Amino acid sequence: MLKLFSGTANPLLSREVSGLLKIPLSKAVVVRFDNSEVKVSVNEKVKDALCVVIQPTSNPTDTHLMELFYFADALKRGGAKEIIAIIPYFGYSRQNREHLPGEAVSANVVIRFLETIGINAVYTVNLHDEGTEGIFSITFKNLSAFNILGKEVAHFLKNNKNLEEVAIVSPDQGGVERAQNFAEKFFHTNKVDIAVIEKRRNLNVPHKSQALNLFGKVRNKTCILVDDIITSGGTLVHAADFCLKRGAKRVLACVVHHDFSPGAADTLSKSKIEKIFMSNTIALKPNQKLPQLKEISIAPLLAQEINNLI
Repeated sequence: MLKLFSGTANPLLSREVSGLLKIPLSKAVVVRFDNSEVKVSVNEKVKDALCVVIQPTSNPTDTHLMELFYFADALKRGGAKEIIAIIPYFGYSRQNREHLPGEAVSANVVIRFLETIGINAVYTVNLHDEGTEGIFSITFKNLSAFNILGKEVAHFLKNNKNLEEVAIVSPDQGGVERAQNFAEKFFHTNKVDIAVIEKRRNLNVPHKSQALNLFGKVRNKTCILVDDIITSGGTLVHAADFCLKRGAKRVLACVVHHDFSPGAADTLSKSKIEKIFMSNTIALKPNQKLPQLKEISIAPLLAQEINNLI
C-alpha cells in the first residue's frame, strides 16, 4: 500500500504527480504558529504502508527542511513500513565542501538529519554535485530533468539542431560534465565539443562572480547555456554576453532549478538571453515570472519513479 504526501513547498507539483499516478494525496495538516514554529499532523492510517513525501527544500530552506523532518517523524510514529523523501530541489547542495577554513559542510549535516529521523530513501533531481551521493548511507537516487528540458529546447529549435549550428556552453568550469551529459542526450552522440566560460567567484561575497574568458567555438552558432541552478542570474547573463561578443547568433539557456534570489527575475528579463527553459522543481512566485521563461513540469519523471515502487 502506497501513501502519497505533499509538503507545502510545491503543492502544485505534488498534485500533478498525484493526478498522473491516479493516487490521491493523503491527508496531512501543516500549521505555522506566530512564533515561527511548525506542526505537522498526518491524518491517515499509515501502519505498514510505503509512504512517499514530496517536498523540495527550497527557499525558505530551513523551514521546508524542518517540515520534512516532522513529516518523517509523524509517519514513523504512525508505523510506516518505509518512508521515501522525494526532494526535487535539495537545499544546501552547494555547501558540500569546506570552501574557506572554519566553514560547516552544511550538505553533510542535512544528510545526517535525513538518515537519523527515519527516512529510508531519498530521491532528488539534478543534485549540484553528484559526488554528494557518496555521503548517503541510505538509498539515494539522483534523477535528471535534462531529457525533459532537452526535448523542449529541440522543439523550440525545430530543424536548427545539428552540430554545426548549435553550441552547448557551460557557464563555468565546474559544469563541463553536466553540459557534456546534456549535449549527448540532445544530439544523441558523444562527439560533441563543449564551450566553457572561465569564471572567477568571490568566495567572500555571495552570488558574486566574474566571467574572464571563453574557450570553444560559438561564432555564428545558437548557444545553449546549460546549468543546474540559477540564483542571482549573474553567471548566466555574463556567459550569454560573452557568447554574443564572440559572435554567437543567439543565446538560449537550459537550467533545472530556478532558486531565484531577489532581483534575479529583473536581471534575467533585461538580459540578451532569448529563452530560458527550466523545470518546476521549485514553486515559482508570481513576481518571479518573466517573458523569456519557459517552465516544463517534471511531474512525469517523478510519477514514473514512484510507479516503479508500487
